[in-house]
Amino acid sequence: QVQLVESGGGLVQAGGSLRLSCAASGRISSIYEVGWFRQAPGKEREFVADTKWNYYSSQYSPSVRGRFTISGDRAKATAYLQMNSLKQEDTAVYYCAAREAFKEYDYWGQGTQVTVSP
Repeated sequence: QVQLVESGGGLVQAGGSLRLSCAASGRISSIYEVGWFRQAPGKEREFVADTKWNYYSSQYSPSVRGRFTISGDRAKATAYLQMNSLKQEDTAVYYCAAREAFKEYDYWGQGTQVTVSP
């Protein structure tokens, strides 16, 4: 089992920045990939970004590419989502997720709220 705990959400003005953290514990050695997802009120959860845990390979949703950066500190067992040039439409609950190789995202954090004001 892997446990994930997000932090770093909050209220920010449009154009501002936030960095989300996702601390992993448990069977960290089983993690193949870490992803960030978000869910806005009344909308489906959507993919934001992901990265392989043991080597650099990331991908992003077109809506955040160039503004958000996903990274990981393996020594700290923590993944990050640096969010710059935030827009009101980025307002959502952000979730960190992890998966093992050849499996779906089975491990999820509790979510952290990001609110972008005008």
